[in-house]
Amino acid sequence: MPSRQLIQQRIFWGTLILILTGVIGTGIWSLLNQRRIGMMAASRSQHLPVYGTVPDFSLIERSGRQVEKADLQGQIWIANFIFTNCPDQCPMMTAQMAQLQTALSHVHDVRLVSFTVDPERDTPEVLSEYAKYFGADHDRWLFLTGAKEAIHDLAREGFHLGVIDRRDEAQNEKILGTEAHTHGQEKEIAAMILHSSRFVLVDRRAQIRGYYSSTEGEVVQRLLLALGTLLREKEL
Repeated sequence: MPSRQLIQQRIFWGTLILILTGVIGTGIWSLLNQRRIGMMAASRSQHLPVYGTVPDFSLIERSGRQVEKADLQGQIWIANFIFTNCPDQCPMMTAQMAQLQTALSHVHDVRLVSFTVDPERDTPEVLSEYAKYFGADHDRWLFLTGAKEAIHDLAREGFHLGVIDRRDEAQNEKILGTEAHTHGQEKEIAAMILHSSRFVLVDRRAQIRGYYSSTEGEVVQRLLLALGTLLREKEL
């Protein structure tokens, strides 16, 4: 018969093996569970919700041609609302759009669309000069103008973005009249137009799939990642 010492050794090693097996098993299960959770999180991060559908519109492009929502059907597009006399956020947003244009130079079914919220001054000719300054491609990057009421309604009701033109409320002849020619007065007029600084991601069905603040870090990279998700949707 085995000695008492040998039995104790066997019990010790048996217990140790059980403990180690449990620890290793628990670790493997935890690792697999973490991987599963990570995969689920990644899957969720790739899913883009639907925030509504862009309504029909008919506006004038900087080239003078008429552009309707139907012209963008079947394409992914990124929209923003700007105006050429904007003293601060609009130049930054337009520069970010220019970065997107460069990054997407080989992606043929993505368009950039900039709507002016000051169409009374942003004529097609003015928008053409502005677009030229930022190197906007005529075919890939649209600059749209039209009736102010139509554009503001589109921003508010269609894209769910805020826009306020305080000039309509102020009725200040000193600012809005013939004296509004100096740089300071132009800045004062520009400051009276408030609008959202967010980019809007729109899919091939004209569904809004995301809002991205131009003031957040790495917004261009975030938009490119979301665009990749929409491009893969075509393959599913």
